[in-house]
Amino acid sequence: MSENIHARAQGLLAESLVEEISATEQSWLEQHLQGCEDCARQAETTRGLLRALRGVAVAVPADLAARTQLRVRLRAQEGVAGTRSSLVLWLLTGMSWLLGIFSAPLIWRGFGWLGTEFGLPKLALEFGFVLWWAVPALLAVGVVLHQRATASPGRTQL
Repeated sequence: MSENIHARAQGLLAESLVEEISATEQSWLEQHLQGCEDCARQAETTRGLLRALRGVAVAVPADLAARTQLRVRLRAQEGVAGTRSSLVLWLLTGMSWLLGIFSAPLIWRGFGWLGTEFGLPKLALEFGFVLWWAVPALLAVGVVLHQRATASPGRTQL
């Protein structure tokens, strides 16, 4: 049980150093630190390290903020472009399915006519009918995968 209390104290201490904790949790933490020498020592060490870290001067380029803003804008534009192309792809896929459903009887009759004219076996006709619908879908998948593969390495580093 006491390990849970110490773990809770460490969690609250870490949380209080990063963000604000509730008044109830803050008073519990202060009471625990007054009664627990190990946790109080660790809290003081952590606070000292944080003060030392805040005192370290870090040199950053003068244009860092501008470059970061540019990167954020570019990523936002990539996201919008990806959403638009994804929407177009879904619309085209839906239209393809609808055309496939409504034209299937006509296509099947066409394959039947080819079978009777050229004496093709029924299995070859069925296989051809399946390929008639599968090949465009496979080509679309290939195009999408190609676009994703070429878009990933092409990101510019600023």
